[in-house]
Amino acid sequence: MEQFLQIVNHPIIKIVIVGLILIIVTRIINKLVHNFFKKTDFIEERKEKTIESLIRSLTRYVATIGFLLYILSQFVEDFGRILAGAGIAGIVIGFGAQSLIRDILAGIFLIYEKQLHQGDFVTINNTFNGTVEEIGLRSLKLREWSGKVLTISNGEIKQIQNYNIEQMRVIERAVVSFRENPDEVWNVLEEACNSLNEKFAYCLKRDDSGAMIEPFQIYGITSLNAGFRGYEYTIIGLVDDRYYWEASKQARKMIAQTLYDHQIELAEERFLMISSQKKGHSSESGI
Repeated sequence: MEQFLQIVNHPIIKIVIVGLILIIVTRIINKLVHNFFKKTDFIEERKEKTIESLIRSLTRYVATIGFLLYILSQFVEDFGRILAGAGIAGIVIGFGAQSLIRDILAGIFLIYEKQLHQGDFVTINNTFNGTVEEIGLRSLKLREWSGKVLTISNGEIKQIQNYNIEQMRVIERAVVSFRENPDEVWNVLEEACNSLNEKFAYCLKRDDSGAMIEPFQIYGITSLNAGFRGYEYTIIGLVDDRYYWEASKQARKMIAQTLYDHQIELAEERFLMISSQKKGHSSESGI
């Protein structure tokens, strides 16, 4: 018995036992949180995933820091006095963890201010695009369209463009040749908007009464000479953020098909070619 106690009280064995306990406790907590959100629906699913991700990150960091402090306590005499005398802040600074503190505080503010949730499609610092896969206390993970996972420290995030804050406006532009009758083009585009409102009504954002807030419609002629090529028409529609990408793709397809069916000529870039052999002779070509 004494031999067994000696083995158990050995620092290495104690460290291994504490490590296993922390791993088991961490997994149990994360499992309980996952099951809790799985069985409840009192908050939005994206927010549930965000909170779950934050708790998972928090338990991991707490367990890791606690484990490291426990290891130090096994090999440093009077560790408790040192810890009390130096203070937690002094130890953290001593380890050169200023950037870690900045990342953690930035992560807390990201969650508290509801700037993004897990599953949102975002643009970070006007450079990185992707779907939020995990929100941690120290870093944010984005799944890019290519499939790559991009990890960004929370403290490095300066600007966030979120495409999933309840509503998004589909904005599509069509540049039509100067030779087309504006009234005819307008009628054709109205036909396209009516078709979009009928076929994709479920994508449109609605108010509390169920009425469409802003159905697909022609915003107007937004340029009389877009790129020196033709008249620019803009079509808009306010949609639920969950259907933004689908609505945008289908809107472009339906507008293009409607213009083609009515033989509306789109604008094309034109340039003037002047022959060096015959002065005064020129020809106009389109690209």
